Amino acid sequence: MRNRLAGACWLLATASFLAANVVVGLAWDQPGFSWAEHNISDLGNVTCGVWDSSRPRPVCSPWHPAMNAVFVGAGLLLALGALLAHRALRPGRAAAVAVASIVAAGSGYVLAGLHPADVDENLHVLGALLVFAPGNAALLAAALARRSPLLRELRTGSALLGLLGLAGTVLFLSRVDAGIGVGGMERVAVFPLFAWVTAAGLRLLWSCRSRPLS
Repeated sequence: MRNRLAGACWLLATASFLAANVVVGLAWDQPGFSWAEHNISDLGNVTCGVWDSSRPRPVCSPWHPAMNAVFVGAGLLLALGALLAHRALRPGRAAAVAVASIVAAGSGYVLAGLHPADVDENLHVLGALLVFAPGNAALLAAALARRSPLLRELRTGSALLGLLGLAGTVLFLSRVDAGIGVGGMERVAVFPLFAWVTAAGLRLLWSCRSRPLS
């Protein structure tokens, strides 16, 4: 039952986050939302105008309450899924680090949703850093876990996604767009965690129909 709930939490977190990125972005009009130009956080800004003096861009998100609610909800689901899955992911220190890091990343999304960038930039940035750093550290820790059956199965994917997310984080914070825009690079930093919890969540759900992992 715990594995099933953990898998469902992670799949729902991914589905809601990606759906909100698309749907809330489509609500923009003059300016239109660009995945290359705009940050994910721009979807949650509560006011309209030119935002960010270091990288000015027009921002006006009519459905910002929905996006901020999804930030909070997805963060809670990520953290809850990790706590429920800890028995399936253990034993070992690397697995424990992976679980703690996912919880930290989830708390980052909650913090970012409760404090939009144009309301409290400092707390929002703190939330974003929790998403970037622990979120990708979780994947690298999962790749190092040798004692957990589930994490052993996902080792290669964990390593590749973790390295991709880490590279995206460094390039995004350095404002290097590599041809996909700074906003696009932010997604390279953020999406690997959701890809990983989707794969792990499906594996947890599958384990409920075969032999248990815990």
